[in-house]
Amino acid sequence: MNNSAIGPSWDEIRNQLYTPEEIAASDLRVGIICELIDARQEKGISQKKLEKLSGVKQPVIARMELGDSNPRLETVLKVLAALGKTLVIAPLKTRSSKESNIKVSLAADEEYINYNSKIKKGVKVSETTKTGYGQ
Repeated sequence: MNNSAIGPSWDEIRNQLYTPEEIAASDLRVGIICELIDARQEKGISQKKLEKLSGVKQPVIARMELGDSNPRLETVLKVLAALGKTLVIAPLKTRSSKESNIKVSLAADEEYINYNSKIKKGVKVSETTKTGYGQ
């Protein structure tokens, strides 16, 4: 919505500057970072404690949480495993509306319960009761 007093909205500018694929990739990255931060804070542990639990150095965790790095998948999985979480790969829902939807899964007793979650609320990571990377 363009308000002549203040100009176009961020969504309008974002859609002009970036492709839908770039926007989706950015939203997914932000969603994963937010979930990682939320999981750490829910457990009430510091980045330093997470370093001890995961083996990933605290400065690396800090850069991940700030979005200042593009960590390897292995690094993300180590941090998530230390938090009792893992990523789940599921098919994306075909989008027909402007809002991005991502299909995610919750792991529960070896069964996956699928649901759709709006990307603005962040991508959900699965709870895991197994050791390692949710294997």
